Amino acid sequence: MNGLVERTELLVVAGSRAYGMHRAGSDVDVRGVLIAPADRYFGILEAIDQVDTAAELDVFRGHLSDEERAAAADTKLEGSIYEIRKFVRLTAESNPNLLDVLFCRDDEVRCITEAGRRLRDARHHFLSKRVRYTFAGYAAAQLKRIEGHRRWLLDPPSGPPSRAAYGLPETTLLPADQLAAANAAVRKQMDRWELDLTNLPESTIIHVQDQVARAISEVQVALGYPSADAARFQAAARMVGMNDNLVLVMQREREYEAAARHWRQYKEWSQTRNPARAKLEADHGYDTKHAAHLVRLLRMGAEILRTGEVHVWRGPGGADDAHELLAIRAGEWPYDDLIRWASAQEALLDELAAASSLPKLPDREALNLLCRELVERRFGSRTS
Repeated sequence: MNGLVERTELLVVAGSRAYGMHRAGSDVDVRGVLIAPADRYFGILEAIDQVDTAAELDVFRGHLSDEERAAAADTKLEGSIYEIRKFVRLTAESNPNLLDVLFCRDDEVRCITEAGRRLRDARHHFLSKRVRYTFAGYAAAQLKRIEGHRRWLLDPPSGPPSRAAYGLPETTLLPADQLAAANAAVRKQMDRWELDLTNLPESTIIHVQDQVARAISEVQVALGYPSADAARFQAAARMVGMNDNLVLVMQREREYEAAARHWRQYKEWSQTRNPARAKLEADHGYDTKHAAHLVRLLRMGAEILRTGEVHVWRGPGGADDAHELLAIRAGEWPYDDLIRWASAQEALLDELAAASSLPKLPDREALNLLCRELVERRFGSRTS
């Protein structure tokens, strides 16, 4: 976007540098807030909600410190600048990455206007009990990656799957167009069972998806299905009138394709991962970098619920656990200890959320008024 620097109201250095956890070779991450030109709000030009390409972010190199510019030259400069309405909406939904923008130290601020100062001054108005689900949800995403990579480390696939292993001939039993039509019919039925979460806050989506996944998993175990997905697929296929033989063939095709996809993902992971990180995984049996992020996220969620503050800086003078998080990243915690700790934190977060003085939801009207005022001031006029 032309004039991106001039349109940026707030720019901070984010990620490991904002946490006090960066090391030699760490990337440089930036995040920020912009107010787009008026014609992107009121005209027919495409709206801007986020800027995140390397070429666009390159204009901010002059705002970095000498050390950060050198690091970005050796690694890369990445991040996102959010249009203010998207930023306010996502931050009000307790997005962990965007709360960091408002609560990081002044030391990490690289560009700020009056509008940026107003946003940071209002940062506590964005907090609510939603953090219980967003911080735990982002931590769960880290755990999912850890568990997926660990399976590959301990039991790597030896080669691409064969169709014969799934009771299938070398060519499909059904013509491709018929198989595609049958799958589409089943998919349509499965879609009818999906909850429409489109307009819900991210924190609510995370919570609902977690509850639904647990319920489906219990049904899967009770009925003896190999997976929750298989249970839903077979039920949907029978709902649309397919006989058991066709359902069996289709399910085998799905299982084969899932195995083939798993093989492709494994190959890509094994061929593209960072050598230093690969050594950590090999030495400790799991992805310790994801583990450090998981622990930080769960601790931050607990701190917010307990104190109403977001401790982005984990070094001295802040949360003062950067040394321990870096030790976890270096493999100090065995995998089983990490899993036990994370499980205990889930229960703790429930207790803290119940006792927290934070509001259940932020005051959206007040945040909407703030956002509107900042946009109107940038345009130099009021709108109705």
